[in-house]
Amino acid sequence: MRSARKPGSSVVVTGATGAIGRIVTSRLVTTGWQVSGVTRHPSSARLPAGVSAVYGDLSDPSTLDQAFAGAGQIVLIAFPHTVHEVLAQARRAGVDYVVVISSGAVTAGYDTTYNALVERAVMESDLGWAVVRPGEFATNGLLIWGPSIRAERRVVEPFPDQVGQPIHEADVADVVVADLLDRQRRGRIDTIVGPDRLTKREQVAAISTAIGAEIRLDQVTAAQARAFYQAQGGFAGANADFLFGFETYDGVQGEHDEPADSSEAEPEYPDLSLITGQPARSYQQWAHDHAADFAGPRP
Repeated sequence: MRSARKPGSSVVVTGATGAIGRIVTSRLVTTGWQVSGVTRHPSSARLPAGVSAVYGDLSDPSTLDQAFAGAGQIVLIAFPHTVHEVLAQARRAGVDYVVVISSGAVTAGYDTTYNALVERAVMESDLGWAVVRPGEFATNGLLIWGPSIRAERRVVEPFPDQVGQPIHEADVADVVVADLLDRQRRGRIDTIVGPDRLTKREQVAAISTAIGAEIRLDQVTAAQARAFYQAQGGFAGANADFLFGFETYDGVQGEHDEPADSSEAEPEYPDLSLITGQPARSYQQWAHDHAADFAGPRP
């Protein structure tokens, strides 16, 4: 890949302590970049060696002056309520290029009020940009199923035969890095998915194989699943209404997002090997990479 800036250039990664942000910062440091990771808790961030943890809060753009100082490029996660102020801060700091981590829900038309607004603001700015739209994150399985797998080797699922293409967070990070390093990728919008089409049942089986233990899958109604995960709390509890069809992606209660027309041709997603130089990671590899997270320690 052609380098968009010389090694030693400065890039700021928002969401640096997240699953994708940590990998992005690590990849960039190894290529010789000066990297700052924005976090609300720098003292406990534990970012990769060589990454500077700097305080900043996307909900309060006035905190970003120091975080953006001297940066040429930023990796931006969605925060629609302040995105225009954030971009203004970036422009004043001398930033000329933004890579947005968005969502495949924008491509599907489900997201019109969150990631879509951030994308639009960046595209309408005078900054260079690229947009990465991941589909379903494989890590959602860890956030939703992880607690009950650790506690009782059990998954509660109303739609066990629903098919998805979960993507490894490392593949998302690799596309983000490719967008930063290759000037010719500016202006690109890539919707990316995992290489394997798997039912929820098959995903649970892959996790079972990875941890070397049987996992019971209990098929329940959507209402029962919502109640179970609301009681569990965390990510699953906060998103239970959307996950089980009681509200849309945009938060409209009593409605749900209609699936794509099955009569239409399957969308063509980019071959990640042409972007990153390596094949997309399988779901089985993802399950293996997170086997310890699923296996324990039990609560």
